[in-house]
Amino acid sequence: MDKYTALRDELATLTTESSNPAWEDLASLSTIDLVTAMNHEDTQVPLAIAKALPVITEIIDQVAVRMRRGGRLIYIGAGTPGRLGVLDASECPPTFGTDPGQVVGVIAGGDSAIKSAAENIEDSASAGQTDIQALSLTADDTVIGISASGRTPYVLSALETAKAVGALTVGFACNQGSPIGATAAIALEIEVGPEFLTGSTRLKAGTCQKLVLNMISTLTMVRLGKTYRNLMVDLRANNEKLRARSERTVMRATGVSAIEAAAALESVDGSVKAAILVLLTGLPAEQAIDTLARRDGFLQAAITETQEAR
Repeated sequence: MDKYTALRDELATLTTESSNPAWEDLASLSTIDLVTAMNHEDTQVPLAIAKALPVITEIIDQVAVRMRRGGRLIYIGAGTPGRLGVLDASECPPTFGTDPGQVVGVIAGGDSAIKSAAENIEDSASAGQTDIQALSLTADDTVIGISASGRTPYVLSALETAKAVGALTVGFACNQGSPIGATAAIALEIEVGPEFLTGSTRLKAGTCQKLVLNMISTLTMVRLGKTYRNLMVDLRANNEKLRARSERTVMRATGVSAIEAAAALESVDGSVKAAILVLLTGLPAEQAIDTLARRDGFLQAAITETQEAR
């Protein structure tokens, strides 16, 4: 049996490659029927994710522990999964004030593959090994390999390499019993069923990956004290919209006017957390910044410490 026959046989066993019998003649449907059908398929994704919440919980808790020790959260994938990992990682600094090196997205083929498909690279195990080795992993890092099929050689090799150096590894696939799930320390396997367009895993599988990565990064940041109540208090105000959001966040958390919020933010060099702490406790700006640093950036802990000291 040649390798292509073996690959065809393997793909035939995957849910992500199967055909949905409900939509076998798309061209015969009206546009409203197509829209309705696709929307129906999309609604199945959150239901599938719900079944994996215990595993996702374990991942978040373990990532948070490692990041507190200085570890990184690293996503690696090819094609759509790689792009989604890069997207999630790139949104963490402006949203949570993280250093760009704390949450990292790696895509097969490098940055150029974000815009232009580099599908052949996903077959290269050596590229996966090289790309993950370039990050100089430690045991405190977490590597989440993302592959809809769960068998992508690039991702599989990256996980094997990461596991060998003691990093926490997660195999995130949209098929059960996947090779990456079997290789990683934690298997996150969420079946969303056949795609609306057969084999087009940028659809339901991609939506699943986007939702889960949002969950992992956002809730890890909650555990790391990057939020207060349900507010983004570590955002970086690098444009007018974000500066206005910073003011609104301070106003919402403290009940002060826009003028008072702006003045407090200016006194602490734009730190939303410190501005809130100043307004809620009356601490001088410099002391508020020092208190937050002593409490590892946890705003509620800083507020409680200040109040109890009085």
